[in-house]
Amino acid sequence: MATSISIGSLTVESNLFLAPLAGFTSLPFRLVLRELGGLGLVTADLVNARSLIEQRAAALKLIETRPADQPLAVQLFGAVPEEMRDAALVVESRGIPVVDINMGCPVRKVVRVGGGSAMMVELEKTARLARGIVEAVKIPVTAKMRLGWDSQNLTAPDLARALEDVGVAAIIVHGRTRDQGFGGTVNLAGIRSVVQAVKRIPVIGNGDVVSPAAARIMLNETGCAGVTIGRGAFYDPWIFTHTRSFLQTGELPPDPGFEARVRLMERHLDRMIEVFGEAAGCRQFRKIAPWYARRFGPAIEFKRRVATLASRTEFQEILAHYREWRRPFLDDQGELKPNYQPAAMVASFMQTTPASKTDRLPTPQGPVEFW
Repeated sequence: MATSISIGSLTVESNLFLAPLAGFTSLPFRLVLRELGGLGLVTADLVNARSLIEQRAAALKLIETRPADQPLAVQLFGAVPEEMRDAALVVESRGIPVVDINMGCPVRKVVRVGGGSAMMVELEKTARLARGIVEAVKIPVTAKMRLGWDSQNLTAPDLARALEDVGVAAIIVHGRTRDQGFGGTVNLAGIRSVVQAVKRIPVIGNGDVVSPAAARIMLNETGCAGVTIGRGAFYDPWIFTHTRSFLQTGELPPDPGFEARVRLMERHLDRMIEVFGEAAGCRQFRKIAPWYARRFGPAIEFKRRVATLASRTEFQEILAHYREWRRPFLDDQGELKPNYQPAAMVASFMQTTPASKTDRLPTPQGPVEFW
């Protein structure tokens, strides 16, 4: 059931969270999702601890927020205890209510410096680092991890227990190992083992929650206190409000149509321009718009033209052209003909047969690309 959840001293009104996806879950998208409703805690893009301490402009932009963007967590990566501690103090000083430690990112440039999934290998060292952060700040400290480095080293339960002992307020666990990357099935039993390992703090499940049904299964089969959603929010930005309704009533709201998706996409672009300026906002939106288009049906022409987007006016021209291009794929009622409708999204742990390579859900490219 969708309900409120306590993370240390913070009470969050929904147990449906937004996971970070580098370059995608920036302030504009978070604001758009908030307007739709159903969303609890959101996590900003992964930020390098040292960059934050040095007050680099790019790092500060990553953690930019507004009152409508609350409650917010900032996720730090790094392996130097003093740097992680000092970066957490920067987060706290900016009025952000939660700091999250990245212990799960499998990408080499994070792991090779001892951050991300590498932190799951040396439990005592990682627990000491977390203790230093907990003792330095007054805001809740959370940690996101995977199940372990590989299937022979499922360290998440032991690490979760150690982190609880040093005062970490909540655990977010992706149901895959570092070795799996983004392949294979999310291990619900593995998430459940982490839930059972701790005594007092909430465990939030993560991985392949791409529909309200997937959220309910993960909650029911793992006993986790909530779920955090990454890619599923790009496939369906309404996933939080629809999941909350589904968990409360057992009924699914109607799927938003093409025009509703286009209006939301336009709203997202407006927010991008507002936050980053027209040139930078449009440039960044080139990689975001195709995610919306995945639910449009045939969209190769839209994707081709949006790849060089440079202005808001041009976007209107692209949409007008695309609407005309799309007409042959519609029936007399203006709906996509059955053979052109996008396939339903199914979580790996809900599939009765292994997903083929072409069935797997793609993920945005970036430092947290395999979350």
